[in-house]
Amino acid sequence: MRRQDRKRKSGGALRRSGVPLWGRPAYRDPMTDSASICPCRQTSAQQLTFAECCEPYLKGKPAPTPEALMRSRYTAYAVSDIDYLLESLAPEARYDFDRKSVTHWSKSSQWNGLDILALEGGAPGDQEGFVEFNAHFTTDGKKQTHRERSRFRFDAESGRWLFVEQANRKAAPVVKEKQPGRNDPCTCGSGLKYKKCCGKAA
Repeated sequence: MRRQDRKRKSGGALRRSGVPLWGRPAYRDPMTDSASICPCRQTSAQQLTFAECCEPYLKGKPAPTPEALMRSRYTAYAVSDIDYLLESLAPEARYDFDRKSVTHWSKSSQWNGLDILALEGGAPGDQEGFVEFNAHFTTDGKKQTHRERSRFRFDAESGRWLFVEQANRKAAPVVKEKQPGRNDPCTCGSGLKYKKCCGKAA
């Protein structure tokens, strides 16, 4: 999940005052306490606290799965940890990261919870994983839901999962029903044989 305006940004080393950002103290929203329900869990049946869920990742602990990274990125929007949103992007995806736009969206929205809909890949040893989700938020007094299927890749050098891009959602498979035989009763209920009824056009 990203807020973009296609402004080109540098994809160079991410440092602040000469210190690598991984391992820095996480930004702490004054409204988010370690004992409060994690922002990503507000609509979840498993109500974990911020300390039990995303806070360790925002403080620098590697997210172990694409789902954990997706949850921590949603929480980063909720607590306005903009540095984390940049850090957790793959280098090839950082060129259009617009801090001003992301910060405005983060701070001007109310973050109402994250629903994980589907997971694909992302197990130990996998190089790629996908997370499909609904992100709930309120902007300008209007409740909104953003649905997305995100692609993540594992960076062996840093030992971290990184967000790459929005991926197309998979279409539901088309299931063809078995056609009746030509001498079978027509499925439309006419009482005629299939070959004398709907099967004429088949």
